[in-house]
Amino acid sequence: MTRRLVVLLAVGLMAACGGSSAGATSSTPQTSLTVFAAASLQPAFDKIGARLMTTGNVKTTFIYAGTQVLTSHLTQGAQADVFASADTAHMTTVETAGLLSGPSQIFVRNRLEITVAKGNPKGIHTLADLARTGLVVVLADPSVPAGKYAQQALTKAHVTVKPASFELQVTGVLSKVALGEADAGIVYVSDVVTSGRVDGVTIPEDQNVLADYPIATLKSASNAAGAKAFIDFVLSPDGQAILKAAGFQGV
Repeated sequence: MTRRLVVLLAVGLMAACGGSSAGATSSTPQTSLTVFAAASLQPAFDKIGARLMTTGNVKTTFIYAGTQVLTSHLTQGAQADVFASADTAHMTTVETAGLLSGPSQIFVRNRLEITVAKGNPKGIHTLADLARTGLVVVLADPSVPAGKYAQQALTKAHVTVKPASFELQVTGVLSKVALGEADAGIVYVSDVVTSGRVDGVTIPEDQNVLADYPIATLKSASNAAGAKAFIDFVLSPDGQAILKAAGFQGV
C-alpha cells in the first residue's frame, strides 16, 4: 500500500460518518462497511450512513476524494465494499480491471453551476463572464469529472477561461470561492445547495452537462451483504429523497 493511500485512508477514517449507535436495534449485530465515494457525494452520503446506522446498525466508513484518485487507489489494490463514482468513465476503468462483483447502476445525476461569493459581488451572470479580465477563476482539474464537465460546458458556450488554479477535487473549487481566494468557479448544483457559504449562478440547459453517477459493489468487499444494503438504500425512495434534498437529480 502506498504512503499516499495510507494518508488518504487515515483521513477517511477520521471523517468516517456512521453515526452513533443510539437508536440502532440492540439485537442487530453491528457490521462495518467501507465506501469509496466521489467528494461531491459527502453531504448526502453522510446522512445515508447515519440512517443505516440507526436502522440497521451498519457502521459506514466513507473515503471521499476526487473520483480519479479513488479509481487509482482501487486499481492499485485498495480494499473497499462499495464504489460510487461521479462519472461512468472511471467506473468503466474499475470494471475493466475486473474489480466489480456485478454491473454498476446509475443512482443519481447532477448538473453544473457557477459558484460565486455570497451576494455575487462581481456581478457574474454567465459562463462568458468568467473570461473577464481581472477575475480570479478556479476550476477542477480536467482529470476530475467536475473538471472534465466544466471544460465541456465552456466549450459549448464558446468561452475560454484561464483559471488561477486547477483543484484535484470539486470541493477544492468550492472552498476557494467560499474563503474569498477566488471570485468564481464551476461546481455541481449539489455543492452549492449543501454548502451554505456561496451562491450559485444557473448555467443554461444548452450549455450545461448532465453528470451520471454510477455505484457498484467491489469484488474486494468484506461485507457483501452490507454493500447490497447500502446500494439498495441509495436507490430506495428514502435514499433518493436525501440525494434530491442535497441538490442531485433522480434517475
